[in-house]
Amino acid sequence: MRKIIITGPECSGKTTLCVKIANHFNVSYNTEKARDYLTNINRMYKKSDLLNIAKKQFFSEKKSTILDTDLITIKIWSEQKYNHCDKWIIKSLEKQKKEERFYLLCKPDIPWVYDALRESPNERDKLFEIYKKVLKELKCEYCIVSGKERLNQSILEVSRFFN
Repeated sequence: MRKIIITGPECSGKTTLCVKIANHFNVSYNTEKARDYLTNINRMYKKSDLLNIAKKQFFSEKKSTILDTDLITIKIWSEQKYNHCDKWIIKSLEKQKKEERFYLLCKPDIPWVYDALRESPNERDKLFEIYKKVLKELKCEYCIVSGKERLNQSILEVSRFFN
């Protein structure tokens, strides 16, 4: 199954874009599992929570075409927050290389909006560069979407990928 992954730094329009693209193409989408998990634990998260989140994200995406983030986000989060990424996440990313995956990397050129789960309002540009670097290192096919035309850009790129 072909997968479209919407990725990028926090508050870069990923969730909104994910829903709009899925609706446009009338396909299923998978939500970001970190948000659900962190909302329900009723405490500050810790390093071990990232592996739990990664597994929930990984196993939940099997039946969906459009994904609101994936393990790359958790890899970057782990490395930025804890200078370490669990081996399970790394191995799972390697397995995903066999799949047909296309990434829409959202540029953080829209206003940052407060949310209790967001941590890096001043590091979005730095994180964006890290996303580009990781996508290249993993040899992922991707394009950058930005500005007010990000939805139209995304629809065009997804159409090319599906054809």
